[in-house]
Amino acid sequence: MTVSHEIKSQLAKLLATEDLVVEHKKVETACFNVHTRVLTLPMWERASGQVYDMLVGHEVGHALYTPDRNWLQEIKIPPQFVNVVEDVRIEKLMKRRYAGISKTFYRGYQELADEDFFQIADENVNNMNLADKANLYFKIGNFVDIEFSSQESILIDKIANTETFDDVLKVSQELYEFCKRQEEMKTKVDDLQMQGGQEGGNDISEVPQQGDEGMEEGDDSQPTEQETDPWESEEPGDSDSYGGTNNDEPEVSTMNNLEDAIKQLASMDGFENVYVELPKLEMNKFVVDNSEIHGRFAEWDEWMDRNELVKDEVFYHIDNEFVKFKRSAQKEVNYLVKEFECKKAADSYARATTSRTGVLDCGNLHTYKFNEDLFKKVTVLPDGKNHGLVFILDWSGSMSRVMLDTIKQLYNLMWFCKKVSIPFEVYAFTNEWKKPEIDYEKGELVYPADRTPSYEAKENLLSVSEDFSLMNMFTSKVNGKQLEYQMINIWRIAKAFADFYHSGYSVPSRLSLSGTPLNETLVCLHQILPQFQRENKVQKVQCIVLTDGEAPHLARHVQVQRHWEDEPYMGRRQLKMGSFLRDRKTGNTYQIPCGWHGFSDLMLHNLRDNFPTVNFVGIRVLESRDANSFIKMYYDQFTDEYQKVFGDWKKLRSFTIKNSGYHAYFGMSASTLAQNSEFEVDDDATKAKIKSAFIKSLKTKKLNKKVLGEFISLVA
Repeated sequence: MTVSHEIKSQLAKLLATEDLVVEHKKVETACFNVHTRVLTLPMWERASGQVYDMLVGHEVGHALYTPDRNWLQEIKIPPQFVNVVEDVRIEKLMKRRYAGISKTFYRGYQELADEDFFQIADENVNNMNLADKANLYFKIGNFVDIEFSSQESILIDKIANTETFDDVLKVSQELYEFCKRQEEMKTKVDDLQMQGGQEGGNDISEVPQQGDEGMEEGDDSQPTEQETDPWESEEPGDSDSYGGTNNDEPEVSTMNNLEDAIKQLASMDGFENVYVELPKLEMNKFVVDNSEIHGRFAEWDEWMDRNELVKDEVFYHIDNEFVKFKRSAQKEVNYLVKEFECKKAADSYARATTSRTGVLDCGNLHTYKFNEDLFKKVTVLPDGKNHGLVFILDWSGSMSRVMLDTIKQLYNLMWFCKKVSIPFEVYAFTNEWKKPEIDYEKGELVYPADRTPSYEAKENLLSVSEDFSLMNMFTSKVNGKQLEYQMINIWRIAKAFADFYHSGYSVPSRLSLSGTPLNETLVCLHQILPQFQRENKVQKVQCIVLTDGEAPHLARHVQVQRHWEDEPYMGRRQLKMGSFLRDRKTGNTYQIPCGWHGFSDLMLHNLRDNFPTVNFVGIRVLESRDANSFIKMYYDQFTDEYQKVFGDWKKLRSFTIKNSGYHAYFGMSASTLAQNSEFEVDDDATKAKIKSAFIKSLKTKKLNKKVLGEFISLVA
C-alpha cells in the first residue's frame, strides 16, 4: 500500500497537541528523543492503515507521557519489563485522552493477532511467564484466552492501575522479581525431573504443588513468594525463549517477537528521507544599504567631472526621456489612486455596522403609532488597515532587454505609493555585489569586506551562497528630491542594459546583471518582512516579486569527512527525492518537489503560512514562445482552466494564475510590456497609421488596466 508519510506526521502532531518534530526515515523501529522532541518513525510501507495509525498513536503516547529521565540508573532490571508496563500505561492514557483511538488500537492489535506478530500460534500462552502473559493480555487479550492465578491477577491489576512513571518503575520491579522466581522454580523442577529419571522413578510429587494449584482458574489459594507454577517443558534440559535451564534471567519473548515482526513492516529501500530547515540570516550581512548602492554612482560623477562635454552628450537625452515618462505616467498613477480609494471605500461600506442608541429621534416621534424604530442610529465604519509594499526585482542577465520597461512599471507603483502615503522598499537580488574587484595599484583581486557568512552553517540547513545579496534600490524613507535622483540613476542603468554598445557609458561596478537567486531571496523575506512591518507600523503588506525565469533548488549543508583529512568540514549537497522542508515555528512540513518552479512555490507557501497578513504577488515577464510551457506548469492542457488562461494570453497577452505559491501570479508579455500606451502619431501620418496607433494604444491601456486593477484589488 502507498502511505502518505506527511499525513501520518500530521496525525502524530495532532495527537501530541504540541509542535513535535516528526521524521520518517529508513529505520527499523520508532524512537522518541525526549530532549529534542523529535519523533522518528519508520516508513511502515507494508503496514495497513489501521496498524500504521495504531503504531503512530503508540509512539505519540511515549512522546506525551514517558518522562525525560535516565530511569536505567534508578532500577536494575532488564528494560523490557519496564517497556511492558509503560506500554500499558501510555496506551491507557491515550485512550482516556482520545476516545476514538480505542477503536484504532483494537483493530490494529486484532490485525497483529491475526497475522501472529507475537509468534504464539504454536505455543501455550498459559505456560509463559507473567511478563509475556501481561504483554499479550493488554495488547491482544481480546483475541486470545489467557489465564492468571490469583497472585498473578494481583500484579495484572497493579499494571492496569499505573498512572505515573514512578508507578511503572515500582510495578516493573515487582513483575521482574515475580518472573525471576518463576524461572528459578522452573529450573528446580527441571532438575528434579532429570534426577528422577536418573534414579529410576523419583516422584516429582515431593516438590511443593501449592503454586500449581494457585495457577488453576478460580482457585483462591495465595502462593507464597517461594511458590510458583512449574512449567511443562517439551524437552527438559533445553534452553527455550522463555528462559530455560541454561539461562536463569527471565525475558519477554513476545516483546522481542513483536519488535522483530514490526521491523519487517518498515521499508529500507529507496531514498532516505531528508529534513531541511531554513537558516536565519543576519540582514546586515546580505542587505546592501540604499545609501551604499547609490554611493556607487560617484564613479559617474568623477568620470563626468573629467569629461564635461561627454556629460551633456550622454545623459541629456536619457534624462529628458525620464522626465517625459514621468509626465505621461501620471495618468496611470492617478488611475491607480482612484481605483484604490474606490475599492477601499467600498470595502469599508460593506463592513460597516449600524447600531441603535438610546437617544430618541425627534423627527420620527409622530410615527409612533405604526413605527417602532424611534431611536437614532449610528453607523460604525471599521478602521482601515495600514498598507506597505515590498518589491523584489529580478537583476539577472536575462532581464537586460526588458529591464527598462520593467523599471517603468516599478516607477508607476512607487509614485502610486507616494501619492497614497504607502511606505515601500525595493530590493534587487544579485550575485554580483560581493564579487571581487580589480585593484589596479596592487594588481590583484580584492574581495569586499562584507563577504562574511550571513548565518552559521549547520547540518541540513538550506544553503545560501556567500555571493548572494539584496540591493535596497529604493526606499520611501528618503525625501522626494533624493528619490528622484535615485530613480534617474537606475533609469540610466536600465538604458545602458537595453543598448549596451551605444549607451556611451558603463554600469558602475557591482551593479551589473548576474544570476537568478530568487529562492535565496524568499529565504531572506523571513527577516525582511517582519522588520518592515515593525519599522513602518503597517498591518497589511504587499510583496511583489518580478522575474522572468525559474531558479534552481537550494542545496543543503552536510558534514563531509574525507579519509585523508583529520577533521570534517561543512559542505553542500543537492536536494533529492524524499526531501522535506520543516518549519519549527509553524509546525508544518512540506515535501520538496522536483521541478524548479515547484520549489519556489513551496517556499512561497511557507512564507504565506508564516505571514498571513502579507499578499504575495508574482509578475512573470514572458516571451511569446515561453507562455504555453509556463501555463502548463500549473494547468493540465486538457482542462477548462488551461483553456481560459491561454485564451486570455492570446487576447490580451497577459493572464492570472491563482494556484501557484503566490496569491496571484500575473503573466505579462515582454513585448506588450514595452509598448507605450500613449496615442502618438507623426504629423504626416496616414489614416491607416492613425487607426493602427489608436487601436494599439487602446489595447495596451486595456492590458494595463486589467493587471493594475487586479493588483489594486489585492492591495485595497
